[in-house]
Amino acid sequence: MDIMTILRRPAAASVISLIGVLLFYIVFGGVDLGKLSGAASWVNYAARIGIVALPVALLMISGEIDISIGAMIPAGAMTTAIIAGHYELPMIFAILGALTIGVVVGLFNGILAVRTSVPTLIITLGTLVAMQGIVLAGSKLLTGGASVPLTAPGWAKTIFGDFIWGGSHQVVIIWWLILAVVFWFIMHQSKYGNWIFAMGGDKVSARNAGIPVDRITILLFVGTATAASFVGMCHAILFNSAQVSGGMNDIFNIIVSVVVGGVLLTGGFGSIVGVFIGTLTFAIVIKGIDFTSIDRNWANLIIGVMLLLAVGMNETFRKKAMTAATKKKKG
Repeated sequence: MDIMTILRRPAAASVISLIGVLLFYIVFGGVDLGKLSGAASWVNYAARIGIVALPVALLMISGEIDISIGAMIPAGAMTTAIIAGHYELPMIFAILGALTIGVVVGLFNGILAVRTSVPTLIITLGTLVAMQGIVLAGSKLLTGGASVPLTAPGWAKTIFGDFIWGGSHQVVIIWWLILAVVFWFIMHQSKYGNWIFAMGGDKVSARNAGIPVDRITILLFVGTATAASFVGMCHAILFNSAQVSGGMNDIFNIIVSVVVGGVLLTGGFGSIVGVFIGTLTFAIVIKGIDFTSIDRNWANLIIGVMLLLAVGMNETFRKKAMTAATKKKKG
């Protein structure tokens, strides 16, 4: 396989970004790769945002976007804490409640997306603001505060919110790895992946080809919202508490990870492997800077430059792939 063939793959930008970040940290930050690779902080963070990045990637490949995920993380956490902590109901009800709120909000976003002509950026922005208000007002009304403690039973801790591998790594890492394999199979080994790529290329043509565009769009929105509420639920179980603002800053971080992973904002191009590597890259930028001599205040500049370069590379590699495909057809 020659270098041009590799560069035409959607994951190329993420691999180059990862290598670039590591080289930058080594050359300018004096990072010890052995110490960095053994650290848990960046892997834990990668798993947290990575679980949501996977369904967000599928949605973006289909040509849509969901920024309400930032409100769904605290919504899942607060739902878990209020049901199991404040009302002291069995944890299974709290888990089902957190997942249910994700499904409901996802259905709401998806139905509006297919029934109206309003851009999904605007729809999910409205949902984001509305859910922020619901979570804050609901918490104040039901519990009288913006932070709710809970005590999770042992089985819930073991499955959703415990520390493993010597007490430093979180169990969500295992969930992230399992989901990455599942999403890889869906996206690259099943007809549903081909349908999602087709939707991102041209929804009208996809619909004319018999692809159930509306149904898939709704399911993709359910996937993003439910994944976000699941992460919030795991976080609440892990730390035995939930806050109304926890996870709000992850909106930007998740979308940047997806873009760095090779997914175009315009849809129709991307890969699960690329998103996985892109998430690792972003986590290393955010958490790995603590292992260098670089001032942490420079982290946002590094992220901004990395994002601009990734967008440029994604578009370049997409054009190379399209050109190669055209030549192959003519040949």
